[in-house]
Amino acid sequence: MLSIYNSLTQKKEIFKPITEGKIKIYVCGPTVYDYAHIGNARTYAGFDVIIRYLRWRGYDVVYVRNITDIDDKIIKRANENKESFQAVVERFTNAIHEDFTALGLLAPNHEPRATEYVPHIIALIEQLIANGFAYIADNGDVYYDVRKFNNYGELAHRDIDKLESGARVEINDIKHDPLDFVLWKLAKPGEPYWESPWGVGRPGWHIECSAMSTRLLGDHFDIHGGGKDLIFPHHENEIAQSEAATHQKFVNIWMHAGYLQIEKEKMSKSLGNFFTIRDILQKHAPEVLRYFLITSHYRSPIQFSENALIQARNALSRFYTALRDLPPEAGAIPNTEYEKNFVQAMDDDFNTPIAFSVLFDLAHEVQRTREKDMQLAAQYGALLKTLGGVFGILQDDPNKFLQSGTEELDVAKIESLITARNQARANKNWAEADRIRAELAAMSIVLEDGGGMTTWKRT
Repeated sequence: MLSIYNSLTQKKEIFKPITEGKIKIYVCGPTVYDYAHIGNARTYAGFDVIIRYLRWRGYDVVYVRNITDIDDKIIKRANENKESFQAVVERFTNAIHEDFTALGLLAPNHEPRATEYVPHIIALIEQLIANGFAYIADNGDVYYDVRKFNNYGELAHRDIDKLESGARVEINDIKHDPLDFVLWKLAKPGEPYWESPWGVGRPGWHIECSAMSTRLLGDHFDIHGGGKDLIFPHHENEIAQSEAATHQKFVNIWMHAGYLQIEKEKMSKSLGNFFTIRDILQKHAPEVLRYFLITSHYRSPIQFSENALIQARNALSRFYTALRDLPPEAGAIPNTEYEKNFVQAMDDDFNTPIAFSVLFDLAHEVQRTREKDMQLAAQYGALLKTLGGVFGILQDDPNKFLQSGTEELDVAKIESLITARNQARANKNWAEADRIRAELAAMSIVLEDGGGMTTWKRT
């Protein structure tokens, strides 16, 4: 049975969907004012694997990942560039889509934008005011009254009296309590705005996700996800405002991805210690970055380094070497211990490190078997490719992957040297054959002899 760690209860729970066979999941998406960094990619790649696995297991998954397209940072960037906020949003939304596609991230079923849901946001705020959980401050902004919600702090597991204000929580004398957060803010001169019962303005950040998620998935749905940095205040505030408005449980399971760190600090734009996805993809294949992001457990922090990406490529090379030159028509062997162990690992809160160890064992089985039975090896290889597909990897042509990164090399010369070496070996001129192998090695080319042929890859 599938068990998932719930941040709300701080324990693994046997997962039971609200509707049998169907899962509704919402993941907080990007704020589109800049290029996405690989810390963002760590969260979305982790949830991409989760979505893929749930679908592979037969669930009908409705996946929603929003776009925050109105925000202080977007307005600031637009003002700096002397352009409209819409122009900023479109440029970086397109860029993020390009990066996510390159990483092999599945498109969500729905990708709502906050500005498309302003009427629903206003209706939700009106309900909160009517229910006594929100108030209009002296400056005209509308705030959520945190002290009115008895379970506030439950997700963060902190006493409300000890909580400190977090990201995007403003402290001023207008609020009844420092923890109160804005639901609707009146527009300053020159800012984008929408009409509302409280004057022209725009929604606060937290209320946007509550409106979009409940509108698309219902007032009560299965899973809500995001990075660990969103636990407080964002997700805490989502629970408070959603449940105060609907008077029912908001989400069953809360899932949070671990940080991507550089020198043990969280990677973030605010700290300035970040690399964008496209920065990394200039030097490394997308599948290499993807492997690095998903090989650790989704809840664990991971350390970014150039060496870690090299290790990721080496690991993928082991898989593709096993898959190389297998008969293409073979079908995967059903009901093997490898598949059972893979499922067991993934059913245990999506334990990708254990699942990857199963794939390495399977790759070893392919290599061991091909010496005796190429058809059986091909069947194991088909299973390796199938299970790799659950992770969104191992779908490339093996030779193409193993020879990638050679664009600046003279491939014709490499092939010519291999032909010359094979001729030297046929003539038993071992010294010349070794010399050519050494020349290729100096070009970072490794040769592999087997099955009456010679293949090559770049180290």
